[in-house]
Amino acid sequence: MNLDGTATASLVGRRQFLTVLVGAALAAAPAHARESSEPFRIAFANLNEDPTAHLDGLGFTGAEVRRSFELAARTLPVELIYYDNAGDGEKAVANADDAIARKVDLLIEYNDDIEANAEIGRRMHRAGIPVLALNYPVPGAPLYAADNLAAGRIAGKTLGEFARENWADQTVVAVIAGDLGNTAPYLADRVQGITEALQQVLPDIAVTRLDTSGNPVRVQGLLGKFLAAQTRRKVLVAALDDPTALAAKEAIERAGRIGDCAIVGQGVDRSIHGGANEKKELDPSNRGSIVLGSVAYYLDRYGYEVLPLAIKMLQGAEVPAKTTTKHMLISARNVFIEYPPYDMN
Repeated sequence: MNLDGTATASLVGRRQFLTVLVGAALAAAPAHARESSEPFRIAFANLNEDPTAHLDGLGFTGAEVRRSFELAARTLPVELIYYDNAGDGEKAVANADDAIARKVDLLIEYNDDIEANAEIGRRMHRAGIPVLALNYPVPGAPLYAADNLAAGRIAGKTLGEFARENWADQTVVAVIAGDLGNTAPYLADRVQGITEALQQVLPDIAVTRLDTSGNPVRVQGLLGKFLAAQTRRKVLVAALDDPTALAAKEAIERAGRIGDCAIVGQGVDRSIHGGANEKKELDPSNRGSIVLGSVAYYLDRYGYEVLPLAIKMLQGAEVPAKTTTKHMLISARNVFIEYPPYDMN
């Protein structure tokens, strides 16, 4: 796999295609599919909109996810009602009850409490209201989710192939850095994917885990000590999120080991690709960076992917039991295709 990733179509193009597709589906829908010209009333219960909380072990906030739904809804026949689950199962159930009282047409549920999701599924089923789950299953509901195993494999393969092409005659070791004490299945999958892909390309590579306990800055001290003990080795760093990738880069610079290391992050949040007037690590003018890229999750674009699925459900069309995010590596070469500099979302 090259540094541009395996996908070539831009997300902007995918959004335009989805908008056209939904419009065509509405025009072709039978008369009984919608009884009036009123928009569909869809409730979106977000995981957590606390600005200090990051979602699913990545650098995204709930506000970014919500904004994607606000923007996507502008071109679709929907009226959105927003809820903040606040990372609390009881609050999520209460929000579902309120959605039932408001007689919404469908609930999009983003909640990581398994027991609460089971109760939400039961209550919505009794009320005759369909549910579309995000990243965490709700019994009986279709699921839209990241594929953390696949995302991890993209990072591991990228790092392994970089080492094979550039350091074939060198001793190479690898580091996985991030919140490794977190027992969430998505992180375990991410780590498994990285490890499997690294060892597939470099079968004899030793992999060390550096646990930041959820604080990306901690990687600076941990990685600094590791580098001091690896004076004659090249080092591959697989960061479990972008803030950790950037902190690892700073640690490598401080150690004077820029020529010995390569990094791949996870997420492609704003900390690494920036906005129109922000510093960008991934930038066409920065192709010499030791940050080879980051694997996209598109949490800040979820609305464009999820709302068309919700509309299909409301039209009575079949949707897959599980739809996964199209992960790809975003590098300096393709970042402006996926995240143009004028795109502030």
